[in-house]
Amino acid sequence: MALSWNEIKDRALKFSNEWAEETKERAEKDSFWNDFFNVFGISRRRVATFEEPVKKLSGNQGFIDLFWKGTLLVEHKSKGKNLDKAYEQATDYFPGLKEHELPKYILVSDFDKIKLFDLDERTEHEFHVSELYKNVKLFGFIAGYQKRTFKEEDPVNIKAAELMGKLHDQLEEFGYEGHHLEVYLVRLLFILFADDTSIFEKDIFKEFLDQKTNEDGSDLGALMAQFFQVLNTPKEKRFKNLDDHLNQFPYVNGKLFEEFLPIASFNSKMRSILLEASGLDWGKISPAIFGSLFQSVMNPEERRNLGAHYTSEKNIFKLIKPLFLDELREEFGKVKSNSKKLKEFHYKLSTLKFLDPACGSGNFLIITYRELRLLEIDILRELFKKGEQVLDVSSILWLDVDQFYGIEYDEFASKIAEVAMWLIDHQMNMLVSEEFGQYFARLPLKKAAKIIHANSLRIEWENVISKTELSYIIGNPPFYGKSLQTKEQKEDMKLLFSKVKGAGVLDYVAAWYFKAAQYINDTNIKVGFVSTNSVIQGEQTGILWNELFNNYKVKIHFAHTTFNWTNEAKGKAAVHCVIIGFANFDVKDKYLFEYDDIKGEPYQKKVKNINPYLVEANDLVILKRRKPICNVSNISFGSMPNDGGNFLFTDEEKNSFLELEPNAEKFIKPLISAHEFLNGKNRWCLWLKDIKPNELRALKEVQIRVENVKNLRQNSSRTATQKLAAYPTLFGEIRHPTSNYILIPLHSSENRTYIPMGFKSKEDIANNSTSIVPNASLYEFGVLQSVMHMTWVKYTCGRIKSDYRYSNEMVYNNYPWAKEVNEKSKKKVEEKAQKVLDVRAEFPDSSLADLYHQLTMPPKLIKAHLALDKAVDLCYRPQAFTNENARIEYLFDLYNQYTAPLLNEKKTKKKK
Repeated sequence: MALSWNEIKDRALKFSNEWAEETKERAEKDSFWNDFFNVFGISRRRVATFEEPVKKLSGNQGFIDLFWKGTLLVEHKSKGKNLDKAYEQATDYFPGLKEHELPKYILVSDFDKIKLFDLDERTEHEFHVSELYKNVKLFGFIAGYQKRTFKEEDPVNIKAAELMGKLHDQLEEFGYEGHHLEVYLVRLLFILFADDTSIFEKDIFKEFLDQKTNEDGSDLGALMAQFFQVLNTPKEKRFKNLDDHLNQFPYVNGKLFEEFLPIASFNSKMRSILLEASGLDWGKISPAIFGSLFQSVMNPEERRNLGAHYTSEKNIFKLIKPLFLDELREEFGKVKSNSKKLKEFHYKLSTLKFLDPACGSGNFLIITYRELRLLEIDILRELFKKGEQVLDVSSILWLDVDQFYGIEYDEFASKIAEVAMWLIDHQMNMLVSEEFGQYFARLPLKKAAKIIHANSLRIEWENVISKTELSYIIGNPPFYGKSLQTKEQKEDMKLLFSKVKGAGVLDYVAAWYFKAAQYINDTNIKVGFVSTNSVIQGEQTGILWNELFNNYKVKIHFAHTTFNWTNEAKGKAAVHCVIIGFANFDVKDKYLFEYDDIKGEPYQKKVKNINPYLVEANDLVILKRRKPICNVSNISFGSMPNDGGNFLFTDEEKNSFLELEPNAEKFIKPLISAHEFLNGKNRWCLWLKDIKPNELRALKEVQIRVENVKNLRQNSSRTATQKLAAYPTLFGEIRHPTSNYILIPLHSSENRTYIPMGFKSKEDIANNSTSIVPNASLYEFGVLQSVMHMTWVKYTCGRIKSDYRYSNEMVYNNYPWAKEVNEKSKKKVEEKAQKVLDVRAEFPDSSLADLYHQLTMPPKLIKAHLALDKAVDLCYRPQAFTNENARIEYLFDLYNQYTAPLLNEKKTKKKK
């Protein structure tokens, strides 16, 4: 199990101190490297050997100081020796190594300095041993982490999208709208691209605009209509007297220019926009821009988030590489030396078929096709090295756009996807032309990607492509939470999840997981989806994955834990996402991509299993539970006023009210919401639960407020609220305890290591933005405020973005408390919990929000919590928990121990 980076840094500091004075090469070299590997939690003996014998280029016998086959070669010298010469000595061993033994890294050291060479990235890093703790992430490959980087987009893509958005607005303003406008823009996109990429002769459309149209744009609409007709007509069938400038354009076909469109009206501004767009180098533009472009031509309000629903190439690679591309590249590496196997591999690529069931403008399909074509070019390059002849380029290209399928709800987006696939096909054909010296273009267009304009959740995917033919499902289904779903989307969810209990809380994206699981049942199809991290958090996780595991035998093959999904567009989206790859069968090697920083790069880790919380642990799901699984105090929500604000007061409002109604003071109590609790604010409420009728009759101002509450509830559209009008003196929901209690805010910032909780008096009224644990002990408070409980919270609570949303039924009631804790351990927890409370009290002017923010938390409070954490840990087991993964795996295992008897008990009852 990999150590956390903080733990590795601590070990690195100790290592540096221990080896500060060593100078001789031989004396302690072996111990030095044993200790070095131990910094990363790895036993050197498990992976690497000392003094590995190898023949040098000269034929002499050499010995590698330390060798980890296929990964790392170490050359060690005495202090002060030249490390560059040590590097040269290390490379002298390469001729004597087999190809699979060649290292990815060379590491040289003289006890004082360390120099690391990354042979794949062609980078080198040098630093003193004392600075190892600052550079530990360079050695992620030792710790079990592998850093992965992905390409960003060219800004010219965004410029093109913005220009086409402006043109859309102008056309729409003149009354050219709807379907006709969509088709018109798609045609323009194809033409602009063709003008820069050898589909047309270079810049002939730009010349056509500049030389053949009036500056005021008055004739541009009619000429474009004629131009579309020309592109749809074979040269031999065109009019004999056609203008030479128009006749030089090729026949396109593909039905792109087949439909008759009304003639558009242009002006000088629109002509200028089109000329500016034609001046961009569209050869640099990725057809994946069409996803962002689709957003740019929506209404102005949507356009503020240009690219908000556009998956960048960088994020597409995060999905397609572990799903299939890395595996295909690895297979290519194994077969490239054998012509027969290479041709078989080439044929295999031509049989692969891909479906994106929410394809939008086709980003995933486009990038996937491009990468497969690049792989095809590598295959052909290897074959030609072996003497294969090229007579006709078209005969050796086996991959084509008809291997790709998509389903898209929006007609415009579906048209863009189809055209974009032709454009990426042409880009790849130009690469082939450059590589093999023969111009090749698939024109006129004959084959096309099959993009279906339909509601993906209402049609049978089998009618798009048979699952016996399909290889992979990929994509980025739409993100809509329960409260943001349209009426139609809610109906989609009802139809799909009609037999799934509790499915009403699921986000819209869950439907694609569910439908994909149904489709791939009993197949070898692999699936990879980008989605909001809601599918791995809180109540949704149990409901969705319980179905996927139990009814469809789904296994997760790889996953990216939560990361910030962004792209290069203006108004870029800020969504917290995960990527999950799964199938209907298991695989031996699974990979987790974990993020220290959700805005940074991931580290790849090989694991034995991935559960739906994206943890290396056994598969399990946690469902809502009304009572705790352990023998601890019960939890409930605070009380809900449902009063329209009539019972509530700020300090100023309370004082003003009591000036009018001084005898009401005994009925005014502190009201504690999460906001007031965390920020040290005061709020007050009228608490009339035990007021006598004669007392109420004597309080005229109170009566006014009670009357307001009654009217408010009577006029509500909810039947339950209307019934509450019969009890206008009471809060809508009362769950106030008769004892002191622990208060837990239901929402808490991600910038807190701990969710602040606290003891409150029975005189304090907790409102429904909090949970309360009446009669709770100091021991229970200590456990709830520990890092052990917070680890459980992180993996099981719901989130608002990345902030915590505490849940009674998901988090508290399912939390596995330590078993059989002795009195000594309990007292230790109580002692340390009281210390936390005491330290808080030393800062009376600081709110809990101040005290628990990661940047402002006082060192004294940090130490008190660390001591409490240690005391709670010892209640669970004597061995220390080395990292968060170790904690959650332990807790999941303990949860299984607690719940297994409950499941057996339910089964027994059913049998009876």
